[in-house]
Amino acid sequence: MKIKLIAIGKTDHKALQNLIDEYQKRLKHYVKFEFEIIQDIKNAKNLSEEQQKEKEGELILSKIQTTDQLILLDDKGKQHTSVEFSKYLQKKMNAGLKQLVFVIGGPYGFSNEVYVKAHGKLSLSKMTFSHQMIRLFVIEQIYRGFTILKNEPYHHE
Repeated sequence: MKIKLIAIGKTDHKALQNLIDEYQKRLKHYVKFEFEIIQDIKNAKNLSEEQQKEKEGELILSKIQTTDQLILLDDKGKQHTSVEFSKYLQKKMNAGLKQLVFVIGGPYGFSNEVYVKAHGKLSLSKMTFSHQMIRLFVIEQIYRGFTILKNEPYHHE
């Protein structure tokens, strides 16, 4: 199985980007992982929230294959403990899934079309985090999930 993370806009904070790079490097020992950035929408300030979500949604859907399982990072999604998330990853691998795709939307969330195509929603917390920080948190949790599955000492209960 391959895991792909899609996000809108580049990471502006160098320290965050360094941590993202570190966890991406670590993940390569466990799974094929790709982090794809979709460029910010040009002239977004001239668009309504709905128009911006529609344009971002078109770009997101253009990156999805029909065989992909699309999971949206959404504050109304299902929450897991780290151990539960590792079991979730194992279940996806056992199902013979070709590619699991997690998507971090833009500042206003996702278009209706993206919600329709999604196979599920995942929430990392009831709290709100910046989209840039969520990137790090998702990648770290995927890494943590694989270390749990391998019974490695990274995670402590």
